[in-house]
Amino acid sequence: MIPNIPLAWLQLVRQKVRFFVALAGIAFVAVLIFMQIGFQDALYASATQVHKNLQADLFLISSQYKALTSNQSFSRSRLYQTLGFEGVESISPLYLQFAKLKNPVNGNKYPIYVLGFDPVKPIFKIPEVQQNFKLLQIPNRVLFDRASRPEFGPIAQEFAQNKPVTVEIFSYLALVGYKVKIGGLFSLGPSFGVDGNLIVSSSTFLRIFQERLVQKIDMGLINLKPGADPQKVLANLSAQLPKDVVVMTRQNFINFEKDYWTLRTPIGFVFNLMVVMGFIVGVIVVYQILYSNISMHLAEYATLKAMGFKNKYLLGVVFQQALILAVLGYIPGFALSLGLYDIAKNATNLPVAMDIGKAVFVLISAIVMCLTSGFFSTNKLRKVDPAEIF
Repeated sequence: MIPNIPLAWLQLVRQKVRFFVALAGIAFVAVLIFMQIGFQDALYASATQVHKNLQADLFLISSQYKALTSNQSFSRSRLYQTLGFEGVESISPLYLQFAKLKNPVNGNKYPIYVLGFDPVKPIFKIPEVQQNFKLLQIPNRVLFDRASRPEFGPIAQEFAQNKPVTVEIFSYLALVGYKVKIGGLFSLGPSFGVDGNLIVSSSTFLRIFQERLVQKIDMGLINLKPGADPQKVLANLSAQLPKDVVVMTRQNFINFEKDYWTLRTPIGFVFNLMVVMGFIVGVIVVYQILYSNISMHLAEYATLKAMGFKNKYLLGVVFQQALILAVLGYIPGFALSLGLYDIAKNATNLPVAMDIGKAVFVLISAIVMCLTSGFFSTNKLRKVDPAEIF
């Protein structure tokens, strides 16, 4: 196969403008796929940030749970029941709800996600929260997510300058806001459903959301004793707890959240559809390029056939062209995508990042795309008859 590459290469570069236009088309398709899977991965990563940053071995949620950003409260007594099971060492209730935070500069209100817990021990893996969680024991002190979107105003910047920062939070059912003081910062970041985050004590949470009942929690964190088998404890809890709650491991909890966004929301369907559409568009683009190239050199291919070269040799030339186009078109597409990922990350604060998995996936997709196009474009070449050409 190696000796055939110069023929495939020379045919491609014979018309340099057409060749570079072809590479630009493939690069565009590569960028399209890169951006789709980049935002898709950002969707999953951002939607499961809280799950990954909670300190727990098992998670107790309502059987009506759909997603983290939906309110699915259940009785706190269910969580306390787990303390009677073998292997369970400690528990922590977690309150979750959207509120509106008033921008201290322009007065506009924007939705913010409030997470409330009892600050007797840290339940978050976030280093800054672990260092400052005791500040939450002071009434009306909160921790603000510095990675929140800029609509909330210069809260993080002013706090970093050692200025006292007081903000007003509104429950969705309240006409009057509740004032709290920023006691520290942390970094968690927004998601497709959340613009910013606020961590508070459970007592402050219940002052903000006066309509909430203390016995109604949104998530229970279960920590096991050293040496306890999580699967055994999980099976025991699942079998004996009432069916209005569900117990999950961390990975199952993360997968459940991903499945919600993938299968039960329009955005997950759109991302998957756009990746498929990008691949199909790429196949069509490369098919047009290769088919046009074959048509231009049909006389040369017929001459080679008349000289005794078999279809296998001629088809090999076309597939080599497809491979060359895939690799050379991928390189600028990859480089451009790196820059676009940075732009998207800075503009949205979402975790849009390149990794080896994305790079390999798109490269393989580009190669398969071009080889598929090569297969369809060779129909004319298989049927060419030298007698008809000359």
